[in-house]
Amino acid sequence: MVQLGQIVAALGGELLGTAELPIARIAPIEQAQADAITFLAHPKYRAQLVSTSAGCVIVSSALKAEAAARGATIVTDDPYLYFARLTQWWASRARPQAPASVHASAVIDPSATLGEGVSIGPFAVVEAGAVIGAGAVIGPHCVIGRGARIGVGTRLSASVNIGFDCSIGERCLFHSGVVIGADGFGFAPTQGRWEKIEQLGAVRIGDDVEIGANSCVDRGALGDTVLGNGVKLDNLVQIGHNVQIGDHVAMAGCAGVAGSAVIGAHCTVGGGGMVLGHLTLAEGVNVSAATLVSRSIHKPGLYSGVFPFDDNASWEKNAATLRNLHALRERVRALEKQQNNHDDGHPQDS
Repeated sequence: MVQLGQIVAALGGELLGTAELPIARIAPIEQAQADAITFLAHPKYRAQLVSTSAGCVIVSSALKAEAAARGATIVTDDPYLYFARLTQWWASRARPQAPASVHASAVIDPSATLGEGVSIGPFAVVEAGAVIGAGAVIGPHCVIGRGARIGVGTRLSASVNIGFDCSIGERCLFHSGVVIGADGFGFAPTQGRWEKIEQLGAVRIGDDVEIGANSCVDRGALGDTVLGNGVKLDNLVQIGHNVQIGDHVAMAGCAGVAGSAVIGAHCTVGGGGMVLGHLTLAEGVNVSAATLVSRSIHKPGLYSGVFPFDDNASWEKNAATLRNLHALRERVRALEKQQNNHDDGHPQDS
């Protein structure tokens, strides 16, 4: 339980109402009760101000008067951003912090380097030459490979595997089941079988990166696979070998990027979206859910496309026709207009 004034003191905003109002939880606006704080991000949902029972609503200045008329209000330029920071502040108070300690069952190579205040959970393994930065949290059953580097304040949930020689930046958060630095998918066909191509690169990940449960980032074949600062990957995302991902890219669940693709900064890929190998996406490209990107995109914008599979020859013909569909539509309209004009000028005999 906190007081409303504590929230405003920590996060700012204009408070309308009593600072002593007790707040026990953050809740969705349609479910919030008198002990909850909620937010309304868009004026088109203003009707919810009347129906909600929330003790306090976070709104923009456009809804200031309406919100204040119903009760306690925090006014801010960006209610959704304020809500995000409120969840961070709330979590820092409500969730227990990992103690700075190494569990007795953890296996730490004598040549590994542990920074001040590191927490290592039960049955974790830290191999030779690994470096773990100050305040990092290594969850139960994690494996930190030989020579791997974990940045200051980075948190690994249970059962995260960081491969040898891979580098993770500061303040990252990897959820359970993440694998960084498994071998990339490289095989040379020979006489009806596959010859393995050893993956000799590593993975380099920047600061403030969050990766969802059971996602994988493969090591490079020769060079490194690289994720820039602020990248956000959802659950079950696959990043192939030698992929280069720019700063602040976000990918939703089950997205996949094939080997050697280059993704510019501030791109997004919707759930199930796929980017084929060796392609380039310019900065600011947004790919809709379930879209297959089969050629490079050189201009920022929103791109979409879902097309049913077929045998390849038929699919290519249909795809070529589909690309010309708009032009064909305009031609048909022009022909219809021409025919109508002809009919109007030369009526048929009755």
